[in-house]
Amino acid sequence: MSELERIGEKLLLLDDYAIIGHSMPDGDSIGSILALYLALSKKGKKVTIIMQDSLSTIYDYLPGIEHFYRPDEIKRMPKNIIFLDCARLERIGESLLPLLPDKASFINIDHHQDNDLFAGDNYVDPQASSTAEIIFRLLNSMKIDIDADIANCLYAGIIMDTSSFMNSNTSSTTMRIAAELLDLGADLNQARNRLLESKPLAEVLLLGLGLQNLEFHQEGQIAFMILPYQGIKTIDALDVHPEGLINYLRSIEGVEVAILLREVSPGLIKISFRSKDKMDVAALASRLNGGGHKRAAGAKKTGNLDEVKRLLLEMIEDVLK
Repeated sequence: MSELERIGEKLLLLDDYAIIGHSMPDGDSIGSILALYLALSKKGKKVTIIMQDSLSTIYDYLPGIEHFYRPDEIKRMPKNIIFLDCARLERIGESLLPLLPDKASFINIDHHQDNDLFAGDNYVDPQASSTAEIIFRLLNSMKIDIDADIANCLYAGIIMDTSSFMNSNTSSTTMRIAAELLDLGADLNQARNRLLESKPLAEVLLLGLGLQNLEFHQEGQIAFMILPYQGIKTIDALDVHPEGLINYLRSIEGVEVAILLREVSPGLIKISFRSKDKMDVAALASRLNGGGHKRAAGAKKTGNLDEVKRLLLEMIEDVLK
């Protein structure tokens, strides 16, 4: 029996679950959580979804989205906690961490290569395109029928974490799973319309702000998009966390490393990295206590934007020479 099958058997045996994802949730986190929530609910399990931060409105079409709760809305923490798409426990966010009970049973399912195996039960597959891909396999091992609702959630997770099957984490297995999800009822047109063609106005304004603050270094190999807190606040986009913004940078000819610096609060910078061929940005992010994948990673750093930019340039320039 594989570790994933063993976790599946345990999930069928126990009850009273919280499913938790990382802060500033992306499509993979949201889709994976909803798929597992729906599947466990079909088995009669009591399940609560807890997320520190708000969700983008592009995911409003997904079944079960109304069952996400913020930490201040939770009166009792379940005794079995499933973490999805979290490389480290701290990734769930500072307002959720103190609510974790000392004697809870932790299950950790993820695809990040730097996952530190923080739970009692861990399944991490860095070869998977997404956590949604792993949840698809998990549900099959549990012999839970994947209906159209679950298929839509898993398809959204895969679409967003592979950038519509264009990222290097996309494999032939990923494509076969996506095809099977379509056969099971995932709505391709709805996914395209909602995930890719229904961006909130605030997200477009945020892109405009970023395009006004582009910088290029090392003969165009390093590109920065900089989003100052005051500018984000002015366009009322503090709660907007678009997943594809940084891809505009990576798509520029000659850019090897794309970096998005977003000041999420005064003095706290969220850093997103993307690379093409020459740099393992997960290794770069790990030096800042962040993590991710070779071609996509992130971290946070205190300081002002200029200080963080200078630090990153020092870390990167030697690699690209």
